[in-house]
Amino acid sequence: MRIFVCVKQVPDTETKIKINSDGNGIDESSIKWIVNPYDEFAIEEALKLKESAGEIRVTAISIGPKKRVTDALRTAMAMGADDGIVIDSEDSLDPYLTAKALSEALKKEDSCDFIFTGKLAIDDNASSVSQYLAEFMGIPHVTVVSSFKGSGGSYTAEREVEGGTKEVYSISGPAVIAANKGLNTPRYASLPGIMKAKKKPLKELTLGDLGLSGADSKVTFSNFELPPEKPPVKFIEGEPAEQAKELVKLLREEAKVL
Repeated sequence: MRIFVCVKQVPDTETKIKINSDGNGIDESSIKWIVNPYDEFAIEEALKLKESAGEIRVTAISIGPKKRVTDALRTAMAMGADDGIVIDSEDSLDPYLTAKALSEALKKEDSCDFIFTGKLAIDDNASSVSQYLAEFMGIPHVTVVSSFKGSGGSYTAEREVEGGTKEVYSISGPAVIAANKGLNTPRYASLPGIMKAKKKPLKELTLGDLGLSGADSKVTFSNFELPPEKPPVKFIEGEPAEQAKELVKLLREEAKVL
């Protein structure tokens, strides 16, 4: 059985974002990069399936600047993935080209029983790569998965929908499963795991190897702007009646919403 996990490297949530000089992206010079948190749930679920079913090979795959995203793949391998595939490319690929490149790389592999991904990446929140990927692969998919159980080729995927209700799907591979928070608790990479990850095989590809190029993107980005600074907070002092009167005055004369 062969399982793939799609991993994306994203800026740490505590990183202070700066716009680059061209205004068409972010300045990456001082960014701390991490594995997309939702992808950690995907990695963990693949490893749990491997532990329960036995003869399973888990391969982590990522796309982006090879020198950088290799760290994310090594993290996945330190957690327990058997090997990795890196597709060297620019970092500004849109979801369409990202999924197309991943699908072309996966089609080159001997077999594919399940593909685990995160439900979205926290940098662009596009939440569409898993659906594109399933379409390009010609296989079913279930997104926002909060529970995945089963064995022997028959599995149940549970996903949350609006209104607090849930949908339950019976599914067999090959299929794409997009993990949501709460699916599991991702493990930490142990020191022995980190040392072993350095020796695990890492296959390298380029967009050209897959018959693609950056020109195949459907979306380009421009005119990035940081949100405006929030105005200072104004506190109103005095008795409740005085505060209410002053508040109404400010809403009418300054905010002009009354």
